[in-house]
Amino acid sequence: MKFSRGLAALIFIVFFQNILLADEYLYKDEVLHNPDFRQSINKLGGELFDRTGIKLRLISIKQFKGYKTILEYEKDLIKEFNEPTILLTFSELDMKVDIYVSDNSLYKYFDREQVLSPAASPMQAFAIAVTNATSFDTFMAMLGDYGGTILPLIGFKAKEETLGKYTAALYNGYADIAEQVAKNKDGISLENEAGNANKLAILALKIVFYGFILYAIIQYIRRVIYRRNHKNEFE
Repeated sequence: MKFSRGLAALIFIVFFQNILLADEYLYKDEVLHNPDFRQSINKLGGELFDRTGIKLRLISIKQFKGYKTILEYEKDLIKEFNEPTILLTFSELDMKVDIYVSDNSLYKYFDREQVLSPAASPMQAFAIAVTNATSFDTFMAMLGDYGGTILPLIGFKAKEETLGKYTAALYNGYADIAEQVAKNKDGISLENEAGNANKLAILALKIVFYGFILYAIIQYIRRVIYRRNHKNEFE
């Protein structure tokens, strides 16, 4: 079957256009390959840059081969950009997420620790602190570390397929950073911000998490009551 020059040119234009789109705000994508996701990232990232002059680039890679840490990879990659740039980087096989900036002054526009927190809520932060803290100081630090918009969703054991989970988590985090930068730098709201969809995703996670805790409490109370009513069986 022979292709006409016109068809070949059309295929080339579409392919080249997709490359250009991917190279703008979804700068690298070795994992997700979702056209709707790419379009949403480009719309939100483009508006953020137009209104603040800051480029928020999402990096989605399989693995940071040739580098000891994700930070080393980011430091090398960010040399490619001249504009004020924030990198949100996800490495699938390394299971690492990080945020890095071209200039430290950019950190004042968003809360890096909050975005990357493993806990979405105070209750989840308490559970993490109880099971992982090695001292009172670390316990108190973990207790105040919540509000995460990426890691809780990536670590969530949902029935949905893995790429869908990654897509939701990374868009959630990307939107969180973009909205914070727009608000803290120029006091504006973005037209393409995640808004209610972003909040509902985290709310759903909190409901499920609190549900597990409530279920565990109920089961514990039932066991205590049963033991009291049948204490002769345990003597």
